[in-house]
Amino acid sequence: MATSEILLIKPVEGLGGEGDQVKVRAGYARNYLLPRGFAAPVTTANRKQVEALKKRRAERESLELNGAQELGKKLEKTSLAFAVKTGEGGKMFGAITVNDIHDKLVAAGFTIEKKRIHLHTPVKTLGKHTVKVKLHADVSVELSFDVVSENPIDVPAPEAKPAAKSDKK
Repeated sequence: MATSEILLIKPVEGLGGEGDQVKVRAGYARNYLLPRGFAAPVTTANRKQVEALKKRRAERESLELNGAQELGKKLEKTSLAFAVKTGEGGKMFGAITVNDIHDKLVAAGFTIEKKRIHLHTPVKTLGKHTVKVKLHADVSVELSFDVVSENPIDVPAPEAKPAAKSDKK
């Protein structure tokens, strides 16, 4: 397969950041990266631009890291509570998903992308749970939340056993 060397002008997910020189398939470069302005062909004039791009990239990454660390500190202090409908014995109707957690965080004033919240399986039990929120490549936070019942839980009482009669003679 034919490959091309290109200089990235903007960060591309899974490929690299601005100022990186990467090898990609010729069709990917020709049909996607170059027309959309994500990359430029490798020339001596473009290499000079790379130095400015690398400096701008370093500044942007440090700002993103600082912002993610501050947001992480705020998230660690935050606790969420979900009130759910339950049936007999405290069994939940439905589940708590990433969408529900995202909606609560947005309502609490946080702006986090939904894809940053990593919940492996939907929560289907009452109690305290944690979810991992990956804010940056170097910053991830464990967010704890409670799932409580809206209505009182009716736990069936164990039936009282009649006292055994002993025959004393």
